[in-house]
Amino acid sequence: MAAVLIPSFILLMCFWISPSLQHISEAEPLVSFKNSVKITKGDLNSWKIGTDPCGGKWFGIYCHKGQTVTGIHVTQLGLSGTIIVDDLKALPNLKTVRLDNNLLSGHLPNFSKLRGLKSLMLSNNSFSGEIPDGFFKDLPRLKRLFLDHNKFVGNIPSSIMQLPDLEEVHLQGNKFTGKIPPLSDVNKNMKILDLSGNLLEGEVPESIPNRKNLTANFEGNEDLCGKSINIECESVEVTPSGQITLPPTTRPESTHASGIVYAIMLALTFLCTFFIVVGAIKRRNKKKNAEFRMLDKERLSDLDALQVKVPEVSKNRGGNMDVGSTKKGGVGGGEVGGGMSELVMVNNEKGSFGLPHLMKAAAEVLGNGSLGSAYMAVMANGLSVVVKRIRDMNKFAPEAFDVEMRRLGKLRHPNVLTPLAYHYRREEKLVVSEYMPNSSLLYVLHGNLHAILFFRSDSGEYRSELTWATRLMIIKGVAQGMQYLHQEFASYDLPHGNLKSSNVLLNENYKPVISDYAYN
Repeated sequence: MAAVLIPSFILLMCFWISPSLQHISEAEPLVSFKNSVKITKGDLNSWKIGTDPCGGKWFGIYCHKGQTVTGIHVTQLGLSGTIIVDDLKALPNLKTVRLDNNLLSGHLPNFSKLRGLKSLMLSNNSFSGEIPDGFFKDLPRLKRLFLDHNKFVGNIPSSIMQLPDLEEVHLQGNKFTGKIPPLSDVNKNMKILDLSGNLLEGEVPESIPNRKNLTANFEGNEDLCGKSINIECESVEVTPSGQITLPPTTRPESTHASGIVYAIMLALTFLCTFFIVVGAIKRRNKKKNAEFRMLDKERLSDLDALQVKVPEVSKNRGGNMDVGSTKKGGVGGGEVGGGMSELVMVNNEKGSFGLPHLMKAAAEVLGNGSLGSAYMAVMANGLSVVVKRIRDMNKFAPEAFDVEMRRLGKLRHPNVLTPLAYHYRREEKLVVSEYMPNSSLLYVLHGNLHAILFFRSDSGEYRSELTWATRLMIIKGVAQGMQYLHQEFASYDLPHGNLKSSNVLLNENYKPVISDYAYN
């Protein structure tokens, strides 16, 4: 009997140990990668042989369910030197390589060896040279390619346009030349193509503007032409004898006539655009809850089971928040998981509420900003809140986002807007804060586009209340709020990063409150 039990016990031990051994084996190629580059800003001291990359302590390493490495996000560390891609081939489940905003240089490393790669982000480095035409053919699963603001030259590799799953391509700010390769019919998913700020020439392929859901940017390429950019391409004919025939020179009379026609067309275009904008603004002002209530129609079934997480002050910890507690005293799961299906309260000074309360509240679309769209909702207790849907912060893992939001929720300053709650989803985040009745400094100073188009005096009424004393109060409040942010976020490169009049909100007494800070 004992002889049977001992082998079974050993077998169970092997199953229990094997995941940990797999993590440790993935540590070796990562440490080799670290040793191949120089680090001039910060360090990667947490990357050590014998430790678990998926244990949550390795900076910039992302794992799937804590089991295997799927992402390397090492940015703004001043990395330089030569990247040895062969080291990373030992990571079988690597999906994302993000090394943007560093000092890497030389030719583009052969990332095509990482066949499972879905995102390659190398923006704002100093990579240079030509990229072979077939470089990307071995990356069939690639979805996002960021090579912008480097020093690449030569033609754009045609293999980029032949990837079936590619959704985003950012090549702006380089020195690519030649013609734009056509977009293959194999690719049906392309949404963003940014080729601005290069030296491209010739006609824009029709396969690009013909895509309905594709947003393309060609600005700064002076030698491009085509219908999609409203620049006619010159026709060049070659006679049988080999002579090149250019288009005939336009006579002064025809030039004058064409100038008149052009002016008329320009005026008509302006009028059409004007009425389209006016109509869009009218529809927007009539729009209520539609988008806010949906939050993607197929997900509404999840909302019934949501619980509100409210941090309570623990008496035994001198003010540290107990993540697992709830306002109603229930036993809430304080664990921050990948789904994050609950609305997490980070500041309960204005009371507590849940995501179902937001869904039922009367909401009004306020507009779109640099971070995302915003809504004003009135809760059942009379509290007016602003809900921001942020889509450009997907780099944050649930745990990191939770830490940052709880840190912001602890801020207390009369000139700084503190978030009340947040809701995490992989593709978007909701951040809830108190609504400021006098809108923003931008609106008070300049009014809105609707008032300008219809010659209303809304903005004038607001400006009349901005006395000299009020303006001084706003300036002083903004300065005090920024001083506080610089003290609280002294370790950040950009404590605010987006200070402008639209991010200075005004309460009922025109006291300024700074918003949208520390998101960089």
